Amino acid sequence: MSGDHNKGAGRPWSRREMLQRTALGFGAFAMTGLDPLKAASRVLGPTRPRKIAKHVIFLYMDGGVSQVDSFDPKPLLDKEDGKPMGIEMPATQFDDVGTVLKSPWKFKPGGECGTPVSDLFPHIRDQADKLAVVRSMTSNFSEHTFANYFLHTGSGFQGRPSMGAWWVYGLGSENENLPGYIVLDGGLIPPGGLDCFGSGFIPAEFQASVLRPERADLLPNLKPRESDERQRRKLDLLRELDSGPLRLHPEVEAAIQNQETAFLMQSEVPAVGDLSSETDATKRLYGLDAEYGPTRSYGRQCLLARRLIERGVRFVQLTCASLGHDRWDQHQNLESGHGDNARAVDQPIAGLLKDLESRGLLDETLVVFTGEFGRTPVAQGRNGRDHDPHGFSLWMAGAGVRGGTIVGATDDYGLHAVEDPYEIHDLHATMLHLMGIDHTKLTVRHDSRDMRLTDVHGKLIEGVIA
Repeated sequence: MSGDHNKGAGRPWSRREMLQRTALGFGAFAMTGLDPLKAASRVLGPTRPRKIAKHVIFLYMDGGVSQVDSFDPKPLLDKEDGKPMGIEMPATQFDDVGTVLKSPWKFKPGGECGTPVSDLFPHIRDQADKLAVVRSMTSNFSEHTFANYFLHTGSGFQGRPSMGAWWVYGLGSENENLPGYIVLDGGLIPPGGLDCFGSGFIPAEFQASVLRPERADLLPNLKPRESDERQRRKLDLLRELDSGPLRLHPEVEAAIQNQETAFLMQSEVPAVGDLSSETDATKRLYGLDAEYGPTRSYGRQCLLARRLIERGVRFVQLTCASLGHDRWDQHQNLESGHGDNARAVDQPIAGLLKDLESRGLLDETLVVFTGEFGRTPVAQGRNGRDHDPHGFSLWMAGAGVRGGTIVGATDDYGLHAVEDPYEIHDLHATMLHLMGIDHTKLTVRHDSRDMRLTDVHGKLIEGVIA
């Protein structure tokens, strides 16, 4: 036996010997590329923002908020209301182009910075000193489903990993009892469906877990039908059965991890949904006592988002509350449709910003407010607006963000981005930067190519970075 052990000592291995002795090691090298807890060390950017965000709260305004009715005032629309458009109009989604339509809402300066915000959002306007408003965003798509995939995954087609999946893959989770990526379903899953929140070619453990805020327990069938001990034995048996060569397949490991997380969520999730420890003042801050039901619904989402990041969840996305009619997609009845949607989200979002700040959480949380595109400055029909991907507004607040700032501009009608135009890849690159990540280094090898959220694009929106 000693002779076999020393065989080959003092001479180089042959190629066959080298492959025989190191074959299993190659599999180990491959698996290290899928370890999210090690990934952060590979993707930290060389220049990091002053304050690094640990969490993201993504306020998704499904359907497209009109920029000229919210954060981008255009006096020319008042002057030319009812007249033909003074510049050439590109083709729109429904190509039903009417005359110039002024905003039904007045703009007023907010905070000490004086950022103009319309009467749609009086509560958010009071928080203007926290906001970095980008008025020059663009999208590559004018149809909801494709634009939603683009916003959420960096590609206009389904099957790519979503933002939250990339975040958790790159940074891991701070709470082993909860998923790192959670979507709060307020009643309206966006066009494109759950693929907007999927993991694509990243292991399934990184896809979103969808919670239902209207339920006290947040998830159906959450309460176990068996004892913890019996469930633990079942999971241990599955882990034993799946051990061995199969464990080299990331899909098997992801499935095991999902089962483990589901088991641990049974104790943690009900505690998140139990708001009995929150004071009456906090509940009022979020609008949980509001007369308007959708305000109470969205307020609960915002409060749950705060409770989730307190427990270490990395990425929380909120969806629109069901109003009994369409989300922000007002092709007609702009005033009532946008008015109802704003009434639902305005107080809760302002309450969230104030509550995060008072608890010291805003310094470690990035808050993003956006839809998939904006809306035209001309009327569709008599009183609606069509989709406008050529120039729209969003805002960011929190860790690493320069509050009280306006970045970019659209033309005098609010149709096209004409000053510092940015695209969705730039938004993703900036969000990752504010988390301390270089977007060019957060990659996954797929189909013989290093894939990333920003594809081969992405530049920082420098003006929003503190």
